[in-house]
Amino acid sequence: MKDDGWVTVERQPGYLGKHREETHARWAKKYGPGNWRIMWQLGEHTIGFLGVCALYEDAYFKFLEDHPDILAQLIAGAREVYDDEPSNVDSGLDYSVQETKRTHIQDIAIRRCLVRMALWFKGDELFRIRHSKGTHPLSMVLSPGHVPFHKPRLIVTPELPGWWDAGSVESYYQSNKVLQAWKKDN
Repeated sequence: MKDDGWVTVERQPGYLGKHREETHARWAKKYGPGNWRIMWQLGEHTIGFLGVCALYEDAYFKFLEDHPDILAQLIAGAREVYDDEPSNVDSGLDYSVQETKRTHIQDIAIRRCLVRMALWFKGDELFRIRHSKGTHPLSMVLSPGHVPFHKPRLIVTPELPGWWDAGSVESYYQSNKVLQAWKKDN
């Protein structure tokens, strides 16, 4: 697929996690600094990070709206949410603030959903929203590996296998991820 001089060179490059920086360095060496980017399939087109975050957030919004009991537990028990480090709280509502080696979206998405619902946290506990590392039961319930993606027809098939459930928000994020390189001859 071509997008304004960008060509998809790899589909489903996989979960980067804590290896994000070294993978980015490898791509910079192979394609040149600034000559590669990560995008996400959206039908016949690709979207950037903020576009995929909007879809991610919408999936959380639908899930919380459809599960008022979980929403009530979250609001009553949490004073805030984070993914891999408590410093994630400092990202607030801004997806571009990524201060750790892992990309964290679910905590920001949850905060933004609460704002959209005109709600906020009332609890005392800092909830870790992560697949298997949190101590609160909502950690797993609200993990992006378990929250269903609200538009499953958009997930590229076959879905990329991983720690996430098929059809989940994380499956969309990982399965639809592509690596693009700038082609100078375009």
